[in-house]
Amino acid sequence: MDREEKARFINRMFASIAGRYDLINTLLSFNRDKGWRRFAVSKAGLKEGFWALDVATGTGELALELAREVGPSGRVVGVDFCEEMLQVAREKVKGGGHEGQIEFRSGRAEALPFPEGVFAGATIGFALRNVTDIGTTLREMGRVVKRGGRVVVLEFTQPENPLFRRAYYLYFFRILPFIGGLVSGRKDAYTYLPRSVLAFPTRAGLKRMMEEAGLRDVAIYALTGGIVAVHVGTRV
Repeated sequence: MDREEKARFINRMFASIAGRYDLINTLLSFNRDKGWRRFAVSKAGLKEGFWALDVATGTGELALELAREVGPSGRVVGVDFCEEMLQVAREKVKGGGHEGQIEFRSGRAEALPFPEGVFAGATIGFALRNVTDIGTTLREMGRVVKRGGRVVVLEFTQPENPLFRRAYYLYFFRILPFIGGLVSGRKDAYTYLPRSVLAFPTRAGLKRMMEEAGLRDVAIYALTGGIVAVHVGTRV
């Protein structure tokens, strides 16, 4: 499929599972997803009062972690192009102690609706696989971050240990789609997930793409046996 066909497919897919997205993430990751997000945010270099951006924010889980990091005097903006996911995110913020601190906007990762150098840091979690152009998205994230600010990518990756990878693939390709489809009613969404991970650049490949996007000092952190990785680059 071409880029716009992919965008329409991704939008429809996430719109259809928005209501159960968080529950399924917790079930399928054995509740590890929360720790992954906390670790990613800890590498963003944010302090009290900073402004942060979460790209392809979905239901806002990573944006909420950013809000805890920057504190009441800070500000977080979450951007996504799926309105159904944003509706879930906005409901979480209502009465949750972060009203006025977190704002959710409709927008595309490949064309962020912000001027240059607005944010102290930018994150994207489990969504870089889904954009229509990875390089453009990384450049956009770098553009809206201040000089010296960090761009953080949290994404699924492939374990390097052969024995662990074999066991993980059994779960990832057989069990995960079954459970995800059963709970969400959309098995295609959870057969897409492992396929998209296999098609995604390797850790080293993503590091090169971040460097090509103008980010420097790119560090890689493999988590939970290497099924997830955090890439951190700095705008110069």
